[in-house]
Amino acid sequence: MKNFFDKNHFIRVDQDAYSKKQSLLLSLMIIFFFIVSAFSFLTALYGFADVVGCIVSGSMDVALREFLHSLPLFLLTFMAIWCLLALQACFRNVSEEKRKKSLIKDGICILAFGSVVILYVIIGSIAGIYSSIVEGSPSPMYPLGSIFISCLYMGLGALAILYPTKIEPRAAYKALPRGPIVSKARGAYCTFVSFWMLIGFFGLAAGILSIFIYDFAHEYAFYGVTVILAYLLSPIQLAVWEFYYNELKEEKKKEFLLPLAILSLVVSILIGVLYVVALGSNMDAPSNAGFGMFPVAFAASVNIATLLVVFTPLIVSIVALIKGILARKK
Repeated sequence: MKNFFDKNHFIRVDQDAYSKKQSLLLSLMIIFFFIVSAFSFLTALYGFADVVGCIVSGSMDVALREFLHSLPLFLLTFMAIWCLLALQACFRNVSEEKRKKSLIKDGICILAFGSVVILYVIIGSIAGIYSSIVEGSPSPMYPLGSIFISCLYMGLGALAILYPTKIEPRAAYKALPRGPIVSKARGAYCTFVSFWMLIGFFGLAAGILSIFIYDFAHEYAFYGVTVILAYLLSPIQLAVWEFYYNELKEEKKKEFLLPLAILSLVVSILIGVLYVVALGSNMDAPSNAGFGMFPVAFAASVNIATLLVVFTPLIVSIVALIKGILARKK
């Protein structure tokens, strides 16, 4: 086990002290924006659930009104995820030229989306989409709070634009190299990774909120604890692959991929079995222990969203296992 954490196995060991501090700061910022994106994503899901509910009931006019009402939530979620991806690209992009271009492009896009949100809330308040600038739902300051949050994102966008020309020349950053970019079936790969990231968002936010909203009465305690473990597995798995595996040197990646995949698979199977047992012992638990963390997919007896959260880490682990076996054969 000690061999897994030998500092000489990691690419960070080759950085100077200043670059290590910079990469550590970026790591903390990525973690922060992952948390922000997770809770923004879950909030947007509830707004989306209202829209879908109205469509299912045949009230298209109400669905349109709900969509227009929740549009700032959707855009703010998009901006949070964009900031996260921009930081991650900066964190791993060793090409100084590409990093500068990426930061400027991302900064401009974030400024544009922030401006749209601000204008939309102002116009919406005048046009009657909102009864007042502070309706108080779904948050106490909504939609006014959307303007404040957009201003914060726009500040980050402006910083991203200025960073390559005004800041980095005085504080050069040596990026941590990322792994080889996938070329075969890139579209399918990016789609799955994006889906896995969304599952991670949902798992983190739902796992934390479940601690406060689930009914942990004696008959539902086993199910509630199992669900929380299942929710939290995806973001933990993402963190391990990003902040442990991706920081290994290339030769160590080949060595450690298989044992990591086996460990991930064992944990995924264990939690999957626990969930199936917990669900089988009380089929009413999803509807009685909690109100359904994913309202669009929530049914009377089985929470489809939870099934996705439970089995996605299993699929990821199997794919990693296959890659690990193939890497050993090479």
